[in-house]
Amino acid sequence: MLAFLIKRTANAALVMLAVAFLAFLIFRFFGDPVEMMVNEQATQEQRDELRERLGLNDGFLTQYFRFVANAAQGDFGISYRNQQDVMTLIGERFPATLELVIVATILSLAVGVPLGVLTAIHRRSRLADALQIGSIVGVSLPSFVTGILLILAFSVTLGWLPAFGRGETVDIGWWSTGFLTESGRAALILPSIALSLFQITLVMRLVRAEMLETMRTDFVKFARARGVPAARIHWRHALRNCLMPVITLTGMQIGNLIAFALVTETVFQWPGMGLLFIQAVTFVDIPVMAAYLMLVSFIFVVLNTLVDVAYAFVDPRLRDDAVPAGGK
Repeated sequence: MLAFLIKRTANAALVMLAVAFLAFLIFRFFGDPVEMMVNEQATQEQRDELRERLGLNDGFLTQYFRFVANAAQGDFGISYRNQQDVMTLIGERFPATLELVIVATILSLAVGVPLGVLTAIHRRSRLADALQIGSIVGVSLPSFVTGILLILAFSVTLGWLPAFGRGETVDIGWWSTGFLTESGRAALILPSIALSLFQITLVMRLVRAEMLETMRTDFVKFARARGVPAARIHWRHALRNCLMPVITLTGMQIGNLIAFALVTETVFQWPGMGLLFIQAVTFVDIPVMAAYLMLVSFIFVVLNTLVDVAYAFVDPRLRDDAVPAGGK
């Protein structure tokens, strides 16, 4: 098991080094940091002094290893646009994105799992057919289209919910939350629905497929023969055996939700990391772009590594690739 953990950790480190190399190339070849940081009246001597202070005259490998060392300490420099520390900016925006992802994840499970069970139990009913068609539509619709339609329906036409912003927030230490205010909770509804719609369809279709497979197993047939109520068979025994792939999918999709929340955040002007990244692209704010790339990649790598380790604990056969041939 130790060899397996070492191998997975080494693989994760290699992936992060490759991502760091890509982020460094953005620093190196997209725009001139000096030109973006100084004003137009700066003299050539001031520009040369700043270039020397930033280490831009050093060799390629020296700059790369310095970038990796600084990134490992959470130091990505100063934002060109905001003239603030990049990690401070991300720290201010991260709570908004994480709360949106948490609500979207909970919503996807709360809606997707029951719908998956219902479409499996009543697979030949009109309701199941309608839900299946709806799932195809949910998978096919881009999130920005879903967001615009939700704004048009519930904000513009009905006026029930806010169309943009995060509402009022409460600071708890360094964390800012909208869960504790009425306007903050109201502002979460539309963007979380827009972000979770694709996930809901994935969970529903996965639960349906797993339930149909489980319902054909011997232990379900035996439970029916014993006279166990159908509701207990479906919602307790069968569903419990379907949750492992759902948990795996949910864990993997959390990284996707964080990475691709930028579209939803842009549509709803949600002040999270995604909107910060879009603004960084607009203003060619290279340090923010590189930090976002590194942070999202780190989240993906950590989640994948944790899933691999969890599987290895559950199924020891998955550790066999870490054991040398002929080993005991």
